[in-house]
Amino acid sequence: MKKIINTPKAPAPIGPYNQAVLSGNTLYTSGQIALHPETTELVLDDIRTETKQVMENMKAVLEAADMTFENVIKTSIFISDMNNFAQINEVYCQYFDEASAPARETVEVANLPKFVNVEISMIAVK
Repeated sequence: MKKIINTPKAPAPIGPYNQAVLSGNTLYTSGQIALHPETTELVLDDIRTETKQVMENMKAVLEAADMTFENVIKTSIFISDMNNFAQINEVYCQYFDEASAPARETVEVANLPKFVNVEISMIAVK
């Protein structure tokens, strides 16, 4: 059985999907971009600020499912320019303990929704 997870503390979906789906003890999140949940404006000041907004959005989704970043077992990072990898990683690593960090892939793509620079999705387990 699945449970739909949505929270006003993260941006509302911009298409026919939900912020996350909980199936048993496993949470599958949709990709988050740097939309500010209160203003619905994109936060694109610089790649570090953009990544921080993405991670804060993801934090809100995890919390809505009664989880934290410690529950995350896998992340997928999609970026529009691999030259931003180091800066994205600087922010990303602030949310995980290196010794127990999740598995991950980072992929450069041609375009992302709303032409942002980074999108991140996660899988977490209770």
